[in-house]
Amino acid sequence: MFVVDPLAVELDAALEHYRANGWARVGRVFDAEHLEALRTRADALMLGQVLVPGLFFQHDSDSGRYEDLRYGEGYVGPSLDYRKLEKLERDALFRAHLENSLFERIARAVLGDAIAIYRATLFNKSARGSSPLPWHQDAGSYWGLDRDPELQIWTALDDCTSDSGCVRVVPGSHHRGLATPLGGLIPSELVEARHAEEHALELPANAGEVLLLHNHLWHASSANQSGRPRRAFTVCYLDAATRCLRRKRAPREFVRVFVRA
Repeated sequence: MFVVDPLAVELDAALEHYRANGWARVGRVFDAEHLEALRTRADALMLGQVLVPGLFFQHDSDSGRYEDLRYGEGYVGPSLDYRKLEKLERDALFRAHLENSLFERIARAVLGDAIAIYRATLFNKSARGSSPLPWHQDAGSYWGLDRDPELQIWTALDDCTSDSGCVRVVPGSHHRGLATPLGGLIPSELVEARHAEEHALELPANAGEVLLLHNHLWHASSANQSGRPRRAFTVCYLDAATRCLRRKRAPREFVRVFVRA
């Protein structure tokens, strides 16, 4: 799985940068064989060649506009144009990835010893093109939690370049907290008022590279115009004491990870 010894990776500088700036690079961690296995599995799931019960699918819009995304449709047939697959902790390959020993070290340093996951998600930007992802924060009352999570560990499965839609961030924006109590998409008037585009920093990443992202960090990504797939796998880890507050349905139970015997 690794190109480095996961127990020897020096994390202090990355964690300090993450706390100060809301993001950090851990470096290239995963080997080509592991990445190819994850890419192959991702494509097989989208094409219906591998079936994992309970996955969540969202197809990209036909127009390439984020505003035209359709919700609630789930799996709509074989396609490499899904923009998002969630609940990948149910897949054995992705579960092994998110429970690796390096991620355990990072999560314990940020969250302590009792850790669960909110979501394990593939973000896919198809080689045929994709919709952009506007400025947003991954927290707020929309998430329905008794406390906001703060740690996402993001892995590039392909080279993520400027023209393929790499992650863009506003460094330090997590210190302001939520832009709105609801969270999620940041209203355009706030994006303009805080000059997000002027302060934006692109974070290109080679396949196998790992980034840390704070949930309150303003982040976005552009459409894929490279003609190559751009796949990334991100896991939101949280304190296992976190509780779901939703009332219309039974509250969610979050999957514990890194459980010690």
